[in-house]
Amino acid sequence: MRGTTDVAKPMIDANTEKEIHQVFDITLILKGIHACIEIVGGFLLYVVSAESVIGVVNFFVRGEIREDPHDAVASFFLHTAQSLGGSSKSFAALYLLSHGIINGLVVVGLWREEIWAYPISLFVLGGFIVYQFYLLMFGYSLWLVLFTILDIVIILLVWHEYGVLKRRRAHT
Repeated sequence: MRGTTDVAKPMIDANTEKEIHQVFDITLILKGIHACIEIVGGFLLYVVSAESVIGVVNFFVRGEIREDPHDAVASFFLHTAQSLGGSSKSFAALYLLSHGIINGLVVVGLWREEIWAYPISLFVLGGFIVYQFYLLMFGYSLWLVLFTILDIVIILLVWHEYGVLKRRRAHT
């Protein structure tokens, strides 16, 4: 059963421990929402044609492009949609689906306080962070930076919660 911890590190008072746990819960919720979006996006990307994706993006950015042909955000979305053909579309769909499913399973395990989920999530999230840094070497993406920072925060929180859970279970 989820809840605040009964056993905390001596250096951290009960209120601080409760706040850390609340931040952990919030990051799990955000990570869970992110996983759902990735799963849905990966599925849609897999079943929707590249032409349809380009058409939808064109619909949303054409006004911005008319006003400012050099609009960075609109140009980014248009360029990304136009580059989704053949194997790159399949890779993007597979990446989103697998990343979303793995993250979803990790979130469920952590939410249920399954002891096995903590070391696995540290390993999986660490692997994602390494890959995200690799991707950032080839091009900047604000979303990728934000999700990498979120993953780093989650790793720190998972590490902390793992220690708390082990101490709590050792005392029961």
